[in-house]
Amino acid sequence: MHIAAATTLKKFFWMLIISSTGLAAQARCAQTMEIADLQRIADLSAPVAASQGHRIAYTVTQPDPTINKSISHIWLISADGRQQKQLTTPAGSNAWQAQFSSDGTRVNYLSDRGADHSTQVWMQPVDADDAQQLTHLEGGVLDYSLAPDGHHLAVVSEIPNGETEDGPIVIDRYQFKDDERGYLTRKRRALFSISLDDQSVLPLSNTAIDVWLPAWSPDGKSIVYVSKREHEGDRHTGFNLYLISATGGTPRLISRDGYINNDPDHLSRPAWSPDSTQIAYLQGGPEKQLEYAPWELATVNLQSGAIKKIGKPDRNYTHPQFSADGRALYAIIEESRTAYLTRIDLHSGKAQNLTSGQRMDVDFSVDATDHVALLTCDALHPCRLTSVVADSENLLADHNPWLADYMLAPSEDIQFNSKDGTLVQALLVRPLGYQPGQRYPTIVRLHGGPQYQFSHEFMLDWQVYAAHGYAVLAVNPRGSTGRGFEYCNAIWADWGNKDVQDVLAATNYVIKTGIADKNRLGVGGWSYGGMLTDYVIASDTRFKAAIAGAGTGNILTNYGSDEYAVFLEYELGTPWKNRDAYLKVSYPFFHNERIVTPTLFFCSALDFNVPCAGSEQMYQALSSRRVPTQLVIYRDQHHEPDVPSNLTDRLTRYLNWYDRYLKQQ
Repeated sequence: MHIAAATTLKKFFWMLIISSTGLAAQARCAQTMEIADLQRIADLSAPVAASQGHRIAYTVTQPDPTINKSISHIWLISADGRQQKQLTTPAGSNAWQAQFSSDGTRVNYLSDRGADHSTQVWMQPVDADDAQQLTHLEGGVLDYSLAPDGHHLAVVSEIPNGETEDGPIVIDRYQFKDDERGYLTRKRRALFSISLDDQSVLPLSNTAIDVWLPAWSPDGKSIVYVSKREHEGDRHTGFNLYLISATGGTPRLISRDGYINNDPDHLSRPAWSPDSTQIAYLQGGPEKQLEYAPWELATVNLQSGAIKKIGKPDRNYTHPQFSADGRALYAIIEESRTAYLTRIDLHSGKAQNLTSGQRMDVDFSVDATDHVALLTCDALHPCRLTSVVADSENLLADHNPWLADYMLAPSEDIQFNSKDGTLVQALLVRPLGYQPGQRYPTIVRLHGGPQYQFSHEFMLDWQVYAAHGYAVLAVNPRGSTGRGFEYCNAIWADWGNKDVQDVLAATNYVIKTGIADKNRLGVGGWSYGGMLTDYVIASDTRFKAAIAGAGTGNILTNYGSDEYAVFLEYELGTPWKNRDAYLKVSYPFFHNERIVTPTLFFCSALDFNVPCAGSEQMYQALSSRRVPTQLVIYRDQHHEPDVPSNLTDRLTRYLNWYDRYLKQQ
C-alpha cells in the first residue's frame, strides 16, 4: 500500500460522502470522536533502525487511566512488519530513546524503572526480558549516545547544585528559569564518558556550561555536542557545535559562531557521516534573528573546517541522517502545511522528496541498506510507522487501528488575501454531516510559537469539534513557519498587528464562502495562540466565545517572570529603555475595554514559559469589567499539561465553553 496515495483517495472519498450524503454517512459509521477518546490515543516517536536492517525500535506513549499518567515503552518490529512485540513491560515505569548495539542483539534505552525512579541508561537483549541498569548517576541521565564499541556511553547528566529542598533558592545567573527544570540556580547539564567495563566516569565538559545532544563518531574517536560559548552563555541565543576527543581534552568549535546552530529545542541530533569526516546539522540565522530564521541544513568538513549549506534554501529541516554510503543526506523538510522525507545528493545538490501528499512526516531512521523507518501522520491518522524504500512506502505499525471504525473529518487547504494583499494559508475542517448551503458555528484555532504552523496532522480536538457540529478554521498567519524567513519575520516586534489582520481575513473568507455563521464565531489557542487570541478579541468584537490558554496580554509582566529575557531584549529591548515597544504589544491588557467576548483563560501553576500572571491579569481585567470570564489553573503542571485527567478536563471545558456561547442562543 502506498500511504500517500491511499490517504489522498480516502480523503477524496470522505469529501464526496460529506458533501452529498452527510447524514447517511453518519448512519453507516456510527462512531465519532469524543473527548474520552483522548485517553485511547497511542503516540509513536523516536524510531531507530538496527544497522543490519533486521529490526526497528520505537517508543509508544499512551495514557494509563489507572494511575493518571502517560506511560512510554519500547517496541520492536521486524523490517518487514511481520514480527512485533513490546520490549519493555514493567508496569508504572517508562522507557524511551532506544539505541541498538552495533550487532543489533541488544537495545539500550532511558528508563525510570529503578528503585529510586531516577532516569538512567538500561540495556536489554532483543529476545529476553532481563534488563540491566548501566548507569547510576546522582543527577540522572538526560541524554546519551552509545559508543560504537559498545563499552562506553556519552551521557548528559545534571550536576547537583548542593542546595537542599528546604533551604533558600540562591540565584546569581542571568537565565535563572526553565519551564521543565524550574529555578536553574547553578544547575548545569554536563557531559561525561562512562566506561561500562569498570563504571569509571570521565568529565568531558566545563561545568559552567550546559550540553545537549551528544553523538559518538562511527570510528569511536570523537564526540560532537551542542553548547554555548563559555563566556556569558545565558546572555545570547547562539548555540554551537563542539568536537571533543573521546578521551577528553579541549573541545573544538566546528560551527559558525554568532549563529543559532542546532538549537536543542528542535530535537535534531547532529549526524555523522559513515567515515567520520563530516557532520550534518541545522544552521539557523544570526543570534538576533532568534527563531524567525529558518533552520537550514549544513555540513561541516572536519578536516578543512569548511561549512556548506545544502538542500532547499529558506526552509526548515529536521533530523538529518547520512545515507549508508555517505553520498547523500536524508532529512525532513517543512513546506506549507506539510512536511516530507527528502533525500539530497551531496555531490550534485539535487533534492528528491520521497513522500508526498497532505501529510506531516515527523521522524525517521536509516539502516545500512538505505531502508527508511518513517513516522508519518495525517489528518485522519495519528503517527504510524512505515517503511520507505526508493519511491515505495509500506505500512509497518499502526497502534490506533480502532480509528478505522470512526467517521473522521479531513482537513482542506484554503488560501486568501489579507488586508494588505498578503497571501495567507489555512486549513479548514468541515463538521461531520456538512450540508452545502448551511452555515455552521466556527472555531478559529491559533497555533503557538509563533514560529510554528498547523499542518495536515491528526488533531483530536478538531475531530471532537467536527463531531459536535463545528467547523474548524486553523490559520497560519504571518509569523508562521513553512513559507520562509520573510513571512515568518513579518511580525518582528509587532505582535498582534499583521497576524491579527491575517486571522480576521481568514474569518472573513469562511463567512464569505458560506461555511461560517457570522453570529456564531469562536476563537482560541495555547501559548502564543493564547496571546494571539487576546490580540484578536481586543481588535474585533464579533467573536462570541474565546479561549486563551497559557497566554498573556501584558508583555511587561513577562519580563523577568518568564524564561525569555534574552529573547525579549533582542526583539523589544529592555522595558526601561523601550517602554513604548512593550506597551505596543501589550494592548490587550492596557486596552481591555475593547474586549466584550466571553473568555475562558487557562494556565499552569509551574509554567515558567508563559507564567500564570499573564492569564491572571487578563482574567482580572475582564472580571473587573463584568465581561463573562473564568480562570482555570492546573496544579503541578508546566507549560504543556501532561496529566491525562487534566488534558481531558481541558478539552471538556473547551467544548462546554463554545457550546455555551455559540449554540445556546
